[in-house]
Amino acid sequence: MAKVFVQTNEADHNHVIAFERSGDGALTQVARLATGGKGDGVPHLTSQGSVALVEDGRRLLVTNAGSGDISVIATDEEPSLVQVVPTGAAPKSVTEHAGVVYVLNTGAPSLVGFRLDKDGLEPLEGSLRELAPDADPAQVGFTPDGSSLVVTQRGTNSIAIFPLRDDSLLGEPEESPSAGPTPYGFAFGADGALVVTEAFGAQKGKAAASSYRLAGLRAEPVSRSIGNGRSEICWAVVTNDGRHAFTTNFADGAVSSWTIDDHGDLTLADAVAGTAVEGQPGLRDEDLSGDGRFLYAIDADTGRIFGWSVDGGRLAAIGSWDGIPATVAGLAAA
Repeated sequence: MAKVFVQTNEADHNHVIAFERSGDGALTQVARLATGGKGDGVPHLTSQGSVALVEDGRRLLVTNAGSGDISVIATDEEPSLVQVVPTGAAPKSVTEHAGVVYVLNTGAPSLVGFRLDKDGLEPLEGSLRELAPDADPAQVGFTPDGSSLVVTQRGTNSIAIFPLRDDSLLGEPEESPSAGPTPYGFAFGADGALVVTEAFGAQKGKAAASSYRLAGLRAEPVSRSIGNGRSEICWAVVTNDGRHAFTTNFADGAVSSWTIDDHGDLTLADAVAGTAVEGQPGLRDEDLSGDGRFLYAIDADTGRIFGWSVDGGRLAAIGSWDGIPATVAGLAAA
């Protein structure tokens, strides 16, 4: 299976749109499926990871921010809805590791867990963990070994790390200060280095990213607030070898590339490795294809998905494809 998925985030009925990927990376829309839930209907959903493939690639998890639930979708030749499960108010990020799923709710900031098996999601009793009312959380994600859960908190400029207990419930977290303001999206690179984007309160030209090493539940900075001269950096992905990161800059249409060394040091390689519409806002969620050959990103303001071929940390444009609404959010590539 070689597909790309996005959610429409429409307020009346949320949908998933599936695109088939050809050998040269071109996309063709092949399905549009109702999630059984509702989006919030607002352009530029403040999220990272609202759509996520589970590890085996056979199911897709989609948060429905407007109806407070999560959808499980089978990613077969013809995608199908498996289940819709309540989560809490305004879920906007979801992550899975080895059959354990955690959802980040943003209405009343919290985390809630589930067990994923062949039949779908089963709530983990006692898993609900409230976050600070002013946390303004952006993303939830497991560490590569699945031992901990990471949450970026824009409102408190901090990174919270929760240990995962043997019963899959969360232990007491430790919060580390973010190296720069407004920590947003994150991804893990070489040898477990944590790369976090920093939107700097949407200040023009102030976008940056930092890298950290995890020492238990502490995030210890390695590279602090490396600027790229762009604006509103929010989303991050890392190549399969862990050596290169790509970040999207919402406010000005650029994709920046970075290198990650053995020690976790982060270096800006190219502030404008790729562009959607240069100087125009709208570039959002991104993901790499499973084989690492292609990068895709949503441009909500033009209603298109843009694609690039990947050669190490270099990008080459391969085209763009329309058919998505202005409310589009989340992107997952198989």
